[in-house]
Amino acid sequence: MNREQFAAATAGLGEAELRKALWTVYWRGTAAVRERIEEILTPDPAGTARHSTPRVPDPGQVLAAVKDFTELVRSGAYVSGSRAVRPKERSQWRFTFRRLFAESRAALAADDPAAAEEALAEMIDLACELYGYEYVRSEDPIEAAAVVVSDEVAVLWRHLLDHRGFAEFAAQAAEQFLRWERRYGWTRSGWGKISERESRLTEVLAGLLTVPDAWVTFTERYLQVLDGLAPLPAPPAPTGGRRDSYRSYQEQERRRELERRTARRAEEMVDWHLVLLDRFAGTPDDVLLNRLADHPALGGPEQTYFRARLAQTRDDLPTARQLIHEALEQLPGHGGFLALAHQIDAPLPPNAQAVAASRRLPDA
Repeated sequence: MNREQFAAATAGLGEAELRKALWTVYWRGTAAVRERIEEILTPDPAGTARHSTPRVPDPGQVLAAVKDFTELVRSGAYVSGSRAVRPKERSQWRFTFRRLFAESRAALAADDPAAAEEALAEMIDLACELYGYEYVRSEDPIEAAAVVVSDEVAVLWRHLLDHRGFAEFAAQAAEQFLRWERRYGWTRSGWGKISERESRLTEVLAGLLTVPDAWVTFTERYLQVLDGLAPLPAPPAPTGGRRDSYRSYQEQERRRELERRTARRAEEMVDWHLVLLDRFAGTPDDVLLNRLADHPALGGPEQTYFRARLAQTRDDLPTARQLIHEALEQLPGHGGFLALAHQIDAPLPPNAQAVAASRRLPDA
């Protein structure tokens, strides 16, 4: 609302209602808002303007508040009848959530911002978890809280780069990147005002890597983090018997879970991998793409698609056709897979042929 619209909307309110509204803004607002209201309520008798410097929150206190809040949220206190959280606070969790993000950002301006960096990273971790866990009473927590996660990550990464140097930035951001990237955003619905403002972290990161050496150094660090996520070698196969059969079943379940995890990781990160493909293909750093394509921490059809794209850039069309055929056997309706198959004249699996025909896409 502009000033005239605001005046018209509040014209029907009485003095008591206006006082209540002002108190709500004062009580729930940020420190800067409270200071501004106090200036209006207690004007300088000399008539001189007071320009107070915004107070920088104490990073240690902010971190303590963040840890208390995140522990309560993860414990289920905001959805169950826990005495640790008042009933009114359970319905107002988003105000606390948003306030702690703001205080963590503001505390980055402190002389020693290490605790603020940890607090902001902890809040981003929680924001990522809210997509898949029913920690709070909301159908779409991030949309309800009006927090743009990619913007928060951009603030933290820019701060690390400016205050810690590129080496420390790469060391922290590479691990955080793998943990926080969401290909389709952090809201559950995928649409709405907050979703429209979100950016992929691939885009945020690309804007921070401004020189070629930075791309190489960060990618090497990224691969090192992936090395730490690679699954351990499978134990020896059982030889027989009931106990061995149970162990065999456990091993099969473990293997399936690892396959799901590596496939999910490759799906989240495939846009970043394609950016690296465009940047490094045909350069002396092309060897980094070999490590990425064959990395055991990545799997599934999206990783097969990346390998097909890599083979295509190297003019190895037979290998590219074979790989995209394998990817389409798992995801026959994937638009990107079908487009690449058509581009390189790869034969389509039967299910993919049916999908291509239904979409009126020519098959090879």
